[in-house]
Amino acid sequence: MGSLKRFCPEFAPAGDRRPTIAFCGLGIGNPCLLIVALLLALAGCATTDRAPEEPPPVEIPESTWWRVDNDIGAASQAATGPARNYARSAMESWRDRVQARTETDFIPWFTGYWTQQWLAIKVAWYKLGAEEGSDPAVERLAAYLQEQYDERVLEPVAREVDPDAVRGEATLLYIQIVGERLPGIRRRHGVPQSRFDQRLRNIPAIALAPPPAHSASLYQIVNADPIERLPAYVALIAGFRKAAGGAGAGPAEARISPVAKRASESMVARLGPAVGASAAAAVVGGVAGVAISLGAAGFGAIAHEKERPEIEAMLRESLNAALSDMWLGLMEDPASGVMAGVNHISGQIEGALSKTFAQPVDLKLLPREIPLSEELAPDHEESGEEATPDRR
Repeated sequence: MGSLKRFCPEFAPAGDRRPTIAFCGLGIGNPCLLIVALLLALAGCATTDRAPEEPPPVEIPESTWWRVDNDIGAASQAATGPARNYARSAMESWRDRVQARTETDFIPWFTGYWTQQWLAIKVAWYKLGAEEGSDPAVERLAAYLQEQYDERVLEPVAREVDPDAVRGEATLLYIQIVGERLPGIRRRHGVPQSRFDQRLRNIPAIALAPPPAHSASLYQIVNADPIERLPAYVALIAGFRKAAGGAGAGPAEARISPVAKRASESMVARLGPAVGASAAAAVVGGVAGVAISLGAAGFGAIAHEKERPEIEAMLRESLNAALSDMWLGLMEDPASGVMAGVNHISGQIEGALSKTFAQPVDLKLLPREIPLSEELAPDHEESGEEATPDRR
């Protein structure tokens, strides 16, 4: 018992309770086990609290990034073709509808006798209301004809094929094709997703005037869902629509205003007698005025039917030329054409990649010619002499 107290001073048996010899025996006979257990516990605590080490970032060679950028630029160019084909097909349908409606509606209305009489009255009214020294009849009549062309031709056709809608659909098709090609580019070159996404964030796709929300990267436009809610895309399309001047109208300079003005000038000159008759009828009034109007109308109807084919041919030629100009403007105008959205985005992307889009080529210098040494020259001459047969 004395030895037990010496090794276990805390041990103090009381009464008949048996001492905990097993505990003290463990400490006496196996001190190493206790030390090992304590070390294992400490090691376990340290291991549990230690944060896992992050793998080192993958080093991507600059040559790999060059190939990635090159493929992104090629994807942009490849997507432009289908978008343009779609836009061209849709706008050819638009042109056919405009031409058909012009033939069936606008030309018959414009060249009709009663329309001409009504326009004559309008010209007379314009002249009566004009200030001295001015003649606004041509300009006001041209504006009226432009309004009628919009209402009778362009607006009904736009309800079937809207150039504004074609512009948006072509842009969405371009973005869709580019987005579908990007994952294959990443896998082909073995670039981690996070690094590839960061590369896309550094490539501009939409760049408009402030605020910053009106600009977007390539990553944003291909990952927006839906893209119609992306502020930069909304601002881009709205700007094109505003420049176009309204649904189906097309650029102002590509519409029929010049045609309407020429037609108005010709009409004012041609309707001179009718304008005079209308003015005379208005001045005389009463039964005499009605007689003058009916007489002028009867004579005018006969003359008009003779002139109508010529008027229709001239108007048709002018309108067809104006329609060709309008169609070309809607296809090619960078500010309002149906390819304006595609051209803006592809221009931003390919412009940003222009520095790496073409791989620099190191042209090695060709080896310089080695001149024949003086020692080789006699041998060459001797060989030439030996090669010459003796003809003696």
